[in-house]
Amino acid sequence: MPVTTSDCPPLPLPQLPEWAAFVAAVKAAPIRVDDLRLVTATGLQLDLSGQSQSPALHACTEALLNTRHFDSLRKQLLAGKIANATENRAAWHTALREPAAIAEVAAERQRMNEFIRRADSERRWRNIVHIGIGGSDWGVRLAVSAFGYAGTWRNVRFVANIDGHAIAGGLAGLDPRDTLIVLASKSFTTAETLQNGQRAVEWLSAAGIEDPYKQVVAITAKPDVAQAWGVPEAHVFKLWDWVGGRFSVWSSVSLTTALAVGSDVVAGMLAGAAAMDTHFAQAPVAENAPIQMAVAGIINRSVLGYGSLNIAPYDFRLANLVPYIQQLEMESLGKSTGLDGNPVGVPTGPAVWGMPGTDAQHTFFQWLHQGSDGAPVDFIITQEADHGWSEHHKSLLANCLAQREALLKGKTYEAALAECLAEGMPQEKAQWLARHRIHPGGRPSNLIVLPKLTPYTLGALLALYEHKVFVQGVIWGINPFDQWGVEYGKVLAKGIVKELSGTQDSAQSHHDASTAHWVQVFARSLGQ
Repeated sequence: MPVTTSDCPPLPLPQLPEWAAFVAAVKAAPIRVDDLRLVTATGLQLDLSGQSQSPALHACTEALLNTRHFDSLRKQLLAGKIANATENRAAWHTALREPAAIAEVAAERQRMNEFIRRADSERRWRNIVHIGIGGSDWGVRLAVSAFGYAGTWRNVRFVANIDGHAIAGGLAGLDPRDTLIVLASKSFTTAETLQNGQRAVEWLSAAGIEDPYKQVVAITAKPDVAQAWGVPEAHVFKLWDWVGGRFSVWSSVSLTTALAVGSDVVAGMLAGAAAMDTHFAQAPVAENAPIQMAVAGIINRSVLGYGSLNIAPYDFRLANLVPYIQQLEMESLGKSTGLDGNPVGVPTGPAVWGMPGTDAQHTFFQWLHQGSDGAPVDFIITQEADHGWSEHHKSLLANCLAQREALLKGKTYEAALAECLAEGMPQEKAQWLARHRIHPGGRPSNLIVLPKLTPYTLGALLALYEHKVFVQGVIWGINPFDQWGVEYGKVLAKGIVKELSGTQDSAQSHHDASTAHWVQVFARSLGQ
């Protein structure tokens, strides 16, 4: 019988002898600057030299994975079995990128590609306004910025935020007659998306478009709801209930990507992700890149106590990779309750943040190097650039390697003192200033090297992080596929909207004092 998370909830980590052995092995395996450790996956190279490692730690890792029934759970995930226990559904985003996709997925992709071919052949839709939020937004932004950073013949704008300034800016200056509105919402009930979509339809109508809905496309798991909203059936592309929102970049949500930068980009990303799926399914633990990244993350968060993870892509085109991974990791792993209903018992899901290097070096790297807390860093770089200025790329490579080396090796007081004396400082001043130049070193990091930024390598990179998150969920004993914390706030917001609109009595809402005060203040300013 396969072991499912619902049939056999995992015990909290602190109760497992395998966890105690794992922690002991970590503490006996400090980061060593002279140990090179590389893992290769689908052409990507993962350098784990900046992480704890030892033969004993590798053995404890295998034992911990075994006691968590990792192999069975991985097979169930990839086969489309129940992986999301709290919502009783699969998390089968890998099916969207299988070379031999299931019939329904293949048919929907063909419909989407036909829509794109027709639009391209007719040179239609010079402007695209993509309206979605979270998983219906970040992946498309990332792909378009990565492969259309120098511009495309179509002008793509993204509108996510409920702030009216977002939709106002998204529509400003566009020709309504040559603008396609793309609404991406799995449930087709997402408040931000539907309100912004309604404003876009009103904008089209106000411009004299006789049937504005003919210029609207919907991507959703609820096609009947989208059609009832007004979108023509031929313009509704399907998602599936077993595709989590933060994994929807592999679905018809990529229609905007294909219109902006080409169907070949979408196909390449799917191929790269599929290759990483195969690696994840087949590579032994010691050579399995997602597993090894996950274990390093577990060590850094749950054993060494680091509260955050910094993402530092040394490629200008990957600026949107940071919020993409931020959502993937923090929405998936921002949990403190195990599948057995009890507290996990160890720190989980770090805060994820960052920005591209070298901008990051002039913003927060001082804190990474000498701050009291620090954070592990995922350095990501492309070995080969797509521009012709070799001096720029040489500097970029050098900065990436230098920053990582400084975090890893650090600088002792003795070395700093020798530097100060070599600069001709008096002994007393040198001794004082040297203390300010100490770098603690030993701060963990990964280096992920892409041979070149292509759709294939980007797809593989995204799947690498997806599977890493799954492994961490298995080890921590949490469900990485639900997001109840987000849902609670949405429910409260619906009630407050009614109060601000004057259709619900705020006195009956039992708010805290501060919320009650501001509901009344804002209601008055809105004229209610």
